[in-house]
Amino acid sequence: MSSTVGAEERVHRRIRYGLMCGGLANFLALYYVQPLLPGVARHFGVSASESTAVLSLATITMAVALLFVGPISDMTGRVGIMRLSLVASGVLGLATAFAPTWHSLLVLRGLQGVALAGLPAVALAYLREETPPGSHVRANATYIMGTALGGAAGRLLPGPLQELWGWTGASTAVGVVTLACGFGLWALVPPSRHFERSSPSLGGLLANTARTLKDPTLVLLCLAGAATMGAFVGLYNALAFRLEAAPYLLGGAAALAFLAYPVGIPAPLAAGRLALRRGRGPAALHGVALLGAGVLLTRMSALPAIVAGLGVLTFAFLGTHSLVSGWVSDRAQRVGVGVGQAAGLYLLAFYAGSSVFGALAAYQWQSAGWPSVITGAIVLTAAAGLLVVLARRFDTP
Repeated sequence: MSSTVGAEERVHRRIRYGLMCGGLANFLALYYVQPLLPGVARHFGVSASESTAVLSLATITMAVALLFVGPISDMTGRVGIMRLSLVASGVLGLATAFAPTWHSLLVLRGLQGVALAGLPAVALAYLREETPPGSHVRANATYIMGTALGGAAGRLLPGPLQELWGWTGASTAVGVVTLACGFGLWALVPPSRHFERSSPSLGGLLANTARTLKDPTLVLLCLAGAATMGAFVGLYNALAFRLEAAPYLLGGAAALAFLAYPVGIPAPLAAGRLALRRGRGPAALHGVALLGAGVLLTRMSALPAIVAGLGVLTFAFLGTHSLVSGWVSDRAQRVGVGVGQAAGLYLLAFYAGSSVFGALAAYQWQSAGWPSVITGAIVLTAAAGLLVVLARRFDTP
């Protein structure tokens, strides 16, 4: 009996660490271009606002693909899609390093976004199916830790690598790491044992999407996710340019400001505890208020204050995102809307906010400087707060 339990625990450990590798690679490959935007602009001869397309295009194609990859995995299985996702992402990442023109780079990043959708669309479903209920929290936390580490690595490592080896060298290094993590997931994550194949019809998917869009609470929460993500990514996008300009002139050392990012890793747990005491809505409003405080801190000129503001901003954003995304799943289950479909629409809005407002913030920086970026982020934060208040009002049993 004990040997059976030990074998099961080894399987579950492989699942946790395999998906941790996957989460790390996924977010590293998606966000590594963010601290490199000034270098991208110089390398390809484009403007600051144009350079953000290398991030925006990948996030929007990923968001759209998320709507389709989940249903496809219901028909074909989970593990094969996750493996293919990371290996294809790594290969496309290596190809971006040697893109000869700006437009070829954009095509490759768009394809990479589609490839990257395979992991987040499938990983949590696989975890629910393959780990016992008592291990769900630990398994999910390990996966989320991997995504947070990937987000941190994507903002910390590329800048110094670009200083050493330029755009091509930094992108090659990230592609190699993505491939290595992909093969790590391939080796560690075992085939599904509890997967049950289904064949959702197109009509059923469309009908479920329509039901989701008719629920005001779900729509408001999706828009709140888009607003908070837009404020967060927009500020990070523009900050890379601010720290390379006078009076800072940090060059590749600007990446050190992103050391604030890991501060947000424990935020989902802290937000969950607050929600248990105060309720999900009030906890989300606390998170939005803290997000605004982080934005205002970055308005100061002292570099320590900017880094502190980034830490507050990141902690608030990750905590709020965990609450709002969980709220979407809970609401969908209570009103009889497909949870997966509702989560897909939330992620679509979430990454659309990243794409649109991330590019807008770079344009604001280019045309009117940092105060304009701050104004845009505060407007988005205030909108998120209003949307959460309205969602609480409509969220009746």
